[in-house]
Amino acid sequence: MDTKTKKEYSNGEVTVVWQAGLCAHSANCVRHLSSVFKPKQQPWVNMDGATSAQIVEAVGKCPSGALSIKRLA
Repeated sequence: MDTKTKKEYSNGEVTVVWQAGLCAHSANCVRHLSSVFKPKQQPWVNMDGATSAQIVEAVGKCPSGALSIKRLA
């Protein structure tokens, strides 16, 4: 996978930033919030699948730092 790939997914309140090159594929995101993180779908992040607070909490459990949050003003 391209180590420079960076994608952003937003719900208007928060943005999930995914950096492919950092991803360790631990699947913590899927285990903690499968309604949002769906690796077999495109796009694989469904920002309508949970509240912003739930998304922020799940992203905070990413061990590699591949997922991060950008808050919108």
